[in-house]
Amino acid sequence: MFPSNPIPAMKSIKLFSLLAGAALIAASCAKDLNLSPKYGLNADAVYSDPNNYINVLAKLYAGLSVSGNQGPAGMPDIGGIDEGFSQYVRVYWNLQELPTDEAICGWNDPGVPELNTMTWNDNSSFVSAMYYRIYYQIALANEFIRYTMDEWLVTKDFTPEQLEMIKAMGAEARYLRALSYYHALDLFGNVPFVDESDRPGVYYPEQISRADLFTYIESELAAIEPLLVAARTGAYGRADVGALHALRAKLYLNAEVYTGTERYADALADCAAIIDAGYSLEPNYAHNFFADNNSSSEIIFAATFDGQHTRTWGGTTFLVHSHMGGSMDPAYFGTTSGWQGNRATKSWYDKFPDTLDTRRLVWLDGMEDTITNVGTFTEGIGITKWRNVNRDGSAGSDPVTFVDIDFPLFRLADAYLMYAECAARTGTNLSQGVGYFNLVRERAYGNSDQNVTSLDLPTILDERARELYSEGHRRTDLVRFGQFSGGSYLWAFKGGEQFGTATPVHYNLYPIPSSDIISNQNLVQNPGY
Repeated sequence: MFPSNPIPAMKSIKLFSLLAGAALIAASCAKDLNLSPKYGLNADAVYSDPNNYINVLAKLYAGLSVSGNQGPAGMPDIGGIDEGFSQYVRVYWNLQELPTDEAICGWNDPGVPELNTMTWNDNSSFVSAMYYRIYYQIALANEFIRYTMDEWLVTKDFTPEQLEMIKAMGAEARYLRALSYYHALDLFGNVPFVDESDRPGVYYPEQISRADLFTYIESELAAIEPLLVAARTGAYGRADVGALHALRAKLYLNAEVYTGTERYADALADCAAIIDAGYSLEPNYAHNFFADNNSSSEIIFAATFDGQHTRTWGGTTFLVHSHMGGSMDPAYFGTTSGWQGNRATKSWYDKFPDTLDTRRLVWLDGMEDTITNVGTFTEGIGITKWRNVNRDGSAGSDPVTFVDIDFPLFRLADAYLMYAECAARTGTNLSQGVGYFNLVRERAYGNSDQNVTSLDLPTILDERARELYSEGHRRTDLVRFGQFSGGSYLWAFKGGEQFGTATPVHYNLYPIPSSDIISNQNLVQNPGY
């Protein structure tokens, strides 16, 4: 098992991944499943020693946090793009936040302007980076899972205890694969499909429908649920049943988007399981985004970061620095410099009716709320949510550049709001839904003065914007509520216009990169691209 904070262990052990340097961009993910050894070790040799399994599993978890085997740059996992730009959390955050009201970036780096304006295409660099990052993770997981199957294990003289350990780690790898496939499902729709049964080699995967991929993820989560440790009983940073319920709740919450059939009752059940597992709201909202947020009582599963051991130009290092600029004091953020990139729009800021809401972590000094020039950092709403400081006021382990903040993929407050939404949509458990919704409000205001007595969907969507901003949920939420594309809801520079304009519905999905379409004759591009 990893220690309570697994990242130092991940970085101190030798990572035996056979795929660690694979250059996937500009080549089909299908053809890059050739797992030839990179370091003189073949897979059979690696997995003949049961002690090596934990090392490879560490690489799978680290794939959410680092961008290569050296850090912060120099031995990238994928090629064709700046290594820091391609880090998993960074590209996911960009695709989930930049096309929405919660973020706009002043940089002119390739791929950024089209995300700001919802004008990307099948050659956009960040879209491609996310796609290939997902499939890099899936390829790593597939290989690992293959060596946790009985077909391999029966050939080895492992002890019963070792076999049990390997099977448990296989379930974790299947969870991580399901997580990446969920991101593929949500962002890209109909995608190539490969699993552990697809042996290494050069071939062209078939495309799976969005509905069938939904069913696959659902079945995988059901299969591994008995194999994962109970919620809150395992090591921090590793998948447990709580993380499984959180991922499945997201899957079911958005089922109507993915399959055409709603599953809100099922989502509600998974949210209830999370709530019953013993998580609790962190008393101070901001502490969920501090350097020592690994001690938060409400984080269910996170991509873990450490300023000394997981140095990357992506992840939460990117989130801290990219939101700093203008008159902001770097010391307040536990670092020394800002990159003057990301801020929010007035449309998002206006969802806060007063200054009493403690989640309103913004910087207004020297900022103009109206954005006329996207490249001017001081136009927009400064965000101070991500701070590389500990609860006692001290800076993180590296007070200069790289941060310690873990990125919460799932936390309890989200489960409360998902439960409330499912209750409102189904008309069931309404009083309980109101109660959970009000728990989030009470933490925000410090009292019950702003509690509600009933629920409606617009109120829930706005509450999600107040509670979960800058955490990678907004695009998915807006798509589910029918407000991402089209013209029902506008914000600054949506569609390229200063005050926003309607956009075509095909932008609800990202395109499969043209490089993969060209390389794999089995793939059909998403409509509109």
